Amino acid sequence: IFEAMVAVFLVQGALVAFGFDVEFALVLGAIAAATAPAATILVIKQYKARGPVTETLMSVVAIDDAVALVAFGFSVTIAQAISGAGGGNVALSILEPFWEVLLSLLLGAACGVAILLPMRFFKKAGNRQAILIAFVFLASGLATLLGVSELLSCMALGAVFCNVSGESDEMADLADSMTPPLFLMFFVVSGASLDVSVIPQIGLVGVIYVVVRVVGKMLGAFLGAKLMKAPKAVCRYIGPTLIPQAGVAIGLTLVAQQVLPAGDAATIRAVILCGTLIYEMIGPAVTKLSLVKAGEIQKS
Repeated sequence: IFEAMVAVFLVQGALVAFGFDVEFALVLGAIAAATAPAATILVIKQYKARGPVTETLMSVVAIDDAVALVAFGFSVTIAQAISGAGGGNVALSILEPFWEVLLSLLLGAACGVAILLPMRFFKKAGNRQAILIAFVFLASGLATLLGVSELLSCMALGAVFCNVSGESDEMADLADSMTPPLFLMFFVVSGASLDVSVIPQIGLVGVIYVVVRVVGKMLGAFLGAKLMKAPKAVCRYIGPTLIPQAGVAIGLTLVAQQVLPAGDAATIRAVILCGTLIYEMIGPAVTKLSLVKAGEIQKS
């Protein structure tokens, strides 16, 4: 919570301090909480990292995207209330995200339990892969139908399933086998919608976001680790391992397009896509270096 929310508040505060609209700052700042679990986990697997920093990192990258989704929901609602776009009662508008988050989690949890039933009867890898795809589409479709977060529902689906099933590792391997082409298509489609004419206009906001987010991640992770009396290595090295950012952040820019004026939405998308390029180039290298310094990657 500390590493996610300190980054959010610092980015939002910095944007407001530099004269950007409060609504714009709230929405862009909320995306700062998200990290890229895939990039981090790939580094850990490739170098067979082991130790307290690695264990803490695996838990943190799994939960902070969920924190980002919740923070984004509240930030969007507050931004709409400030701009008057939400309409109706302001108090009800502020309470609406609580209901959306709860319903998203309940929906995902229900799907995570329901998937156990067909798995009892289908044991072959191909059948189970089809079941996995079907339930992802089911959770996503129901979330869309109910007007709640598809991302949060699918995260709840995975989290509940992995905690109630002894076969979660096998299903995770099946998911990993089809992840690369899906990621490739996702990033191609995301890049194709980048309006390059906006890039020259995002100089200041881009620098603020890229730099202040990293400062917020490192400061928040350090404070959170100190508060929980974590080992010194965790306090010192957990922050730099949280730099990567990709999928969830880009997904949230699609939501931002639905709630912000076209100009602001295009700017946010350009900032996040450019930031993703920077973070994904330097983030994995910094993660590896931090784990080496923590003594959790053995030099070969």
